[in-house]
Amino acid sequence: MGLDPEPLSAFGSSQKLPWSWLWIWIPQTAKLLLLQQRLTFHADYGNEVECGQGVARAIKEGIVTREELFIVSKLWNTFHDGERVEPIVKKQLADWGVDYFDLYLIHFPVALEYVDPSVRYPPGWHYEGDEVRPSKATIQETWTAFENLVAKGLSRSIGISNFQAQLIYDLLRYAKIRPATLQIEHHPYLVQQELLNLAKKEGIAVTAYSSFGPASFLEFNMSHASKLTPLIEDDGIKDIAAKYTKDASQVLLRWATQRGLAIIPKSTRVPLMISNLSSVEFDLSEEDIAAISALDRGIRFNQPSNYFPTEFLWIFG
Repeated sequence: MGLDPEPLSAFGSSQKLPWSWLWIWIPQTAKLLLLQQRLTFHADYGNEVECGQGVARAIKEGIVTREELFIVSKLWNTFHDGERVEPIVKKQLADWGVDYFDLYLIHFPVALEYVDPSVRYPPGWHYEGDEVRPSKATIQETWTAFENLVAKGLSRSIGISNFQAQLIYDLLRYAKIRPATLQIEHHPYLVQQELLNLAKKEGIAVTAYSSFGPASFLEFNMSHASKLTPLIEDDGIKDIAAKYTKDASQVLLRWATQRGLAIIPKSTRVPLMISNLSSVEFDLSEEDIAAISALDRGIRFNQPSNYFPTEFLWIFG
């Protein structure tokens, strides 16, 4: 019983996607690497230097080697222009103190005007003040630059995040290296089954973020997040958790992994990390999986218009 905690899906390269890794939002220390050796971060969090210090400490103390770590980063929207990609990747690698990323993703399928890191870093969504200024860079231009990262050994694999079906189909027409993974917001309130079907058919591994739904967004004072019943407090999920003598959070994670998705739960508490990692030690029945999937409301939290007023960034329209 339970999923063997080995990599879920083979990448286009020789690498494989870990079934779970740690989403670093708040700077972590080396101690955390004892528990989970797959780390994901990106420039928008502004925590690269601190995370790199944690990695350096862990390696120095013999806790891990670089080869045992699976480090993931993302390209922010202001660096989509082809000539901007490699320089910012090298900056991020320097901040981390490593020579390569295991996986590098396009964060959002939206290109914004370049902001020099010496002016502001992380650059955020706005060019200046509350102005959102688009760039003319195409996804093809950005993806070609991504393929060059692989050729130069700066990233072992490349992928996409927050892409929808039509754009994925377009990317696959010209990609010399197909995306290794698609990272999406995925929880019982936002199942996106047709998108999952596409990824499975095209051999693209899917990584789920925000597995606990609205709980991940309460800190941003999103009104629709606060009005919804937190998934870990949903009566149906609590009943299923009691049936297996598990936590509701473990049920939510197992619902994702048992359906073939990788997960990146975010936590700064060691007991919760251990609990998350043990979420594969049981199997949900097909009936219980279907019951959880039936909670789908098509409600998305991670979109620009939920963070600030905008008429220019309808990414998921």
